[in-house]
Amino acid sequence: MQYQTAVNRRYDIDALRVLAFALLILYHCAMFYVADWGWHVKSGYVSEWLQYPMILVNRWRMPLLFLISGLAVNFLLRRTGAGDFAWSRFKRLFVPLLFGMAVIVPPQAYLQAISNSAFAGNYAQFLVAYFTFQPWPAGAFDGSHIGVTWNHLWYLPYLLTYSLLLAAALPLLNSKPGLWLRDRFRGLRGMKLALLPAVPLVLYTWFMTFPSTHDLITDWENHAKYFTVFLYGYWMGADAGLWAELKRMRWPMLVAALASFAVFMLLLTLRTSASPALFRSGYDFFEYLYQWIMLLAIFGWSFHLLNRPFRWLPYATEAVYPWYVLHQTITVVAGYQLAKFSLGPVVEPALVIAAAIAGCFVLHEFVIRRVNILRPLFGLKAAAVAPPGIENLAAETR
Repeated sequence: MQYQTAVNRRYDIDALRVLAFALLILYHCAMFYVADWGWHVKSGYVSEWLQYPMILVNRWRMPLLFLISGLAVNFLLRRTGAGDFAWSRFKRLFVPLLFGMAVIVPPQAYLQAISNSAFAGNYAQFLVAYFTFQPWPAGAFDGSHIGVTWNHLWYLPYLLTYSLLLAAALPLLNSKPGLWLRDRFRGLRGMKLALLPAVPLVLYTWFMTFPSTHDLITDWENHAKYFTVFLYGYWMGADAGLWAELKRMRWPMLVAALASFAVFMLLLTLRTSASPALFRSGYDFFEYLYQWIMLLAIFGWSFHLLNRPFRWLPYATEAVYPWYVLHQTITVVAGYQLAKFSLGPVVEPALVIAAAIAGCFVLHEFVIRRVNILRPLFGLKAAAVAPPGIENLAAETR
């Protein structure tokens, strides 16, 4: 979709969404190789140094997606009522989730169960057992205690839940106190903008001790953090003053983000299980200060650099959702198969990334977007006529 203000179309939001999901794909490819971090399957060529760029990214990569999603809700609700919005969100998020859990995700669970020696049959036998919806042996695969899993698609039920909650809360958000709070947020400038919105994120960490589960039902600390960022995105909307401030402060925010990350990494290096509570509180403070300021820096720079009608943007905007649904299964299957050939720590990851990109491209370009019955299963609207393919985009850019 294209996000639009009353005057100018906001190309930067679409472009940033594309780049955020591209980063997500690369991140999941890297998870196959980062040492000491659990994942569905792992390569024999794991590396400790990968932890550092992964930590640099993973403190803000998912909050960025929820922040962008909150912005999208703001733009969507300008064109439709709460009821129509809720129904459209349900169709666009719940249908791909069910399809993904039934068709796209099971290969990941199967290979993880094989790798963990929790299953010894073929894939058809696994599917028969999988769709009995019975608990598996402990640790068979992510979500095996429930019997089925949504793996990387957990973002969809969370986004659907937050969207429906926000739609239900519109009377409160549009009330006099709600609008006052929104305007106070939009009026933040300088260091107040950098510090005050980070305070709730820090407080959640200090006073909520729920584990991260990604099961939607018991994931309370993550809900508090992600829904807060989602609400921030909704409040930001297209407020001209706030976006002008983000653009103006893009350099100071970037410097402050890198400085807070340096302090956070120092505290992470020094932290032990015996660290006093005050030390752990300081660690949490700089972790979420870095997260929030980096999000502001990203938004300021994207508004400065990306708010233009790139020729690739319409095609890439459509491709994001199918690529998101497909990418992790392709990555896991490719990584699992390539690991059998001992190709080395350079060739193997290069081929895993190439397989993820090529697989997503081929399935999206030549199958999903051209077959109307498949489009809604991957979050796309049915096309009245056959949509133009990548060859048309290439012709336009010559």
